[in-house]
Amino acid sequence: MTTQPLLDASGVAKNYGAVAALRDASLRVRPGEVHALMGANGAGKSTLVKILTGAIRPSAGRILIRGEARPLGSPAAARRAGLVPVYQEPSLIPDLDIADNLRLTGTPVAPFRDWVRALGVPDLDLRDLARDLPLAVLRVLDLARALSLEPDVMLLDEMTAALPANLAERVIEVVRGEVKTGRSVIFISHRFVEIAALCDRATVLRDGETVGVVDIVPGIEERIVEMMLGARVEKTRVAAAARDAQASSGPPRLSVRGLAAGSKLEDVSFELANGEVAGVVALEGQGQDELFAALAGSIRPSRGTIAVDGEPVVFGHPADAIAQGIAYVPGDRTEALLMQRSVRENIALPFSARLRSWGPLAVGRERGLVSAAIERLQIDTRAQREVQRLSGGNQQKVTIARWIAADARTILCFDPTRGIDVRTKREIYRLLRELAAQGKSVLYYTSELEEVQRVCDRAIVVFGGRVVDVLPVEIADEAALTRAAYGLPREAASLPASPSGATP
Repeated sequence: MTTQPLLDASGVAKNYGAVAALRDASLRVRPGEVHALMGANGAGKSTLVKILTGAIRPSAGRILIRGEARPLGSPAAARRAGLVPVYQEPSLIPDLDIADNLRLTGTPVAPFRDWVRALGVPDLDLRDLARDLPLAVLRVLDLARALSLEPDVMLLDEMTAALPANLAERVIEVVRGEVKTGRSVIFISHRFVEIAALCDRATVLRDGETVGVVDIVPGIEERIVEMMLGARVEKTRVAAAARDAQASSGPPRLSVRGLAAGSKLEDVSFELANGEVAGVVALEGQGQDELFAALAGSIRPSRGTIAVDGEPVVFGHPADAIAQGIAYVPGDRTEALLMQRSVRENIALPFSARLRSWGPLAVGRERGLVSAAIERLQIDTRAQREVQRLSGGNQQKVTIARWIAADARTILCFDPTRGIDVRTKREIYRLLRELAAQGKSVLYYTSELEEVQRVCDRAIVVFGGRVVDVLPVEIADEAALTRAAYGLPREAASLPASPSGATP
């Protein structure tokens, strides 16, 4: 006899205009199972999760709870239907105390206290402000709040990522106990060890579609990686001719040793040579955001050192990093641009920032540098046009042009081609290689793994806030990078070498 699924989602799609964030996703969760939801970055996991938890509405599809169609038009409606999430980031309001946070979601206090104690936090004071509690405790409180609502299906997104070993063990014990009662858990994790230890089955997404469901058995990791990549698992060669970073007899342009910052960056070490484009590869939430923020001067490291041209530096503000010739290009253009100002004003911003006292400004030189940057990047705009009226690709060109005009020696690019057209992507690849040929250095994080072999000299893979591998570009195809990003060892056929001076 077939057991009716607790959750049966089929044909789920989500379109944003012409962009399909989710094409055809299905997820069936049986009573009493822990079901993994897996997929590479951009596969559609986050969109599906938001639909299931009522944060966004689907464009198409059907969602049944215990065989009945239930509208999930809001998080409250999803909770009433028996679907309760615990997101990767804490969901408690920082400026409220714990008691007020519980009132907002109608969480019963007595079972909440019981679950908090069961999860290993015995001395919680409900009068504590959420902002004053450590991240690990906030994660436990989110889970206790979800358990107190007695959901039919609980969704855990990277639940153990920020927890010490003792609390992570408690969480796993609680999850195992819950499924014994007939409830189910959807478990999202980038750690195959956790998937193997806890989950019964896994649904794999690729390019917005469900590509298969597998039982979790020994050795299934390789099959899941193949499903994530599809035909792309076949190795591809570097499209361009072999590239060599400029040899430098002096110290590296950037040297990072034992860097830790925020709650996710644990211990990262690497060197960036003059004339090199080094790729950073990581799954979501593995510390790459904190790494780039620390190097850009936006946050202070909790430990570790940064050296520029062999000299130790301390950044208390982004201006300190800029003074050392380090520029940051974010994936979200709105973070970097003055959207209602002209292209020329945006590109000239670093020149204005250099003024420390009244005095004449070399307007002619500024205009020349700005014009040269606009021409070099082929920015499709009139000189006085507002940046907000440009395409996304041209806006990103403006952010890069700013630092070319300012003659930055190190450029930190964080997913710079996200959401832009193929032609503009190729122009950015070409530009970064040209800058490297001139002796500039580029640290390049990308969520699109195929970009590594198109623009980078090597790949630095970060997992769990640490560098776990450094791959030469010749073997840094999507399959090898996906394996490394999930913490799996290299295949035997892969080249073993890591560049000297880089610390895996």
